[in-house]
Amino acid sequence: MSAHHRLEIKDLTVSYHRAPAIHHVTAEVECGSCVALLGPNGAGKSTLLKAIVGIVPPETGSVTFHSGAMRKSAADIAYLPQRSAIDWDFPITVRGMVETGCYLRLGMWRFFRKEDDARVDAALERMRLQDLAGRQISALSGGQQQRAFLARALAQDAHVFLLDEPFAGLDKSSQESLGRTLRELAGRENLIIASHHDLKSVPEMFDHALFLNGELIAFGETKDVFTEANIAATFDTEIFSGA
Repeated sequence: MSAHHRLEIKDLTVSYHRAPAIHHVTAEVECGSCVALLGPNGAGKSTLLKAIVGIVPPETGSVTFHSGAMRKSAADIAYLPQRSAIDWDFPITVRGMVETGCYLRLGMWRFFRKEDDARVDAALERMRLQDLAGRQISALSGGQQQRAFLARALAQDAHVFLLDEPFAGLDKSSQESLGRTLRELAGRENLIIASHHDLKSVPEMFDHALFLNGELIAFGETKDVFTEANIAATFDTEIFSGA
């Protein structure tokens, strides 16, 4: 996967009960980027992520990756939901959860092969989870749970990682560790899009920012678009107001 491969969002509108959650959003995002998805609660951030991966259907517009329709690119895109939406008491080990990442590419009737086991081993190693592979997912810390999700996406051989509030509930050390992991993944020519609330940490964690509040407010390199004007237009606040 090379950095010129891109995710293209064109005129995307998603409605719930005929009320638009996001409307006419257009953006092109290249692999090799780490993108902060910024907006207040109810701005449509989760809806945008779900629309990209195909969980919710668009009313208008399209999403393509590497010039292919989403149904052809599904295995390339991994969605990591909010941790609060997961049943962490489900009886599965860390390795078992990471193995599920292979199923999308394997299909329903194919069996695990040696190369699939090797892919799972490599994903666990990259996310530093080898020693926790046999542990139940409920026994992991918040940061470890996020790394387990990322390992599953790596086993899937995804190139686009969509993360919904990945830093929520993590202590400062875990947030910094996860931030380094996401930047490392982007440095390997993957695309990271993460909804994020801590505005003050955006410049150090993300090289691109997308401001959303129902509609697209601004998108581009963080150094260009992370401005007081765009923050005020999106949040009706300033960066140092504590938002």
